[in-house]
Amino acid sequence: MRVKKGYKARRRRNRVLKLAKGFRGRRKNCYRRANQAVERALDYATRDRRQKRRDFRALWIVRINAAARQNGTTYSRLLAGLKKAGVAIDRKILADLALALPGDFAAVVKAAKA
Repeated sequence: MRVKKGYKARRRRNRVLKLAKGFRGRRKNCYRRANQAVERALDYATRDRRQKRRDFRALWIVRINAAARQNGTTYSRLLAGLKKAGVAIDRKILADLALALPGDFAAVVKAAKA
């Protein structure tokens, strides 16, 4: 009697097809195509999680620099001044301050200049 893979193979295929839900064309319901598409999608997801961190850091730096220039300094001078003054505020918080509370950001710039 021949051995069919049965339960385990079906479970594996269904797991892949479930991950391929929402894909277009045959990539969502043909196992081989879905498997390739899912593998590639997971690779992209891993890569882009790291890329997202870089993108946000760059965005924060742009926002801080723009706000710093409005307050008469530059990004690099601001961060050097903050480090020298012993102020430990990360870029994310600085960018949020610059965007939401410009007055408070100006106070931080003043502390960095002193």
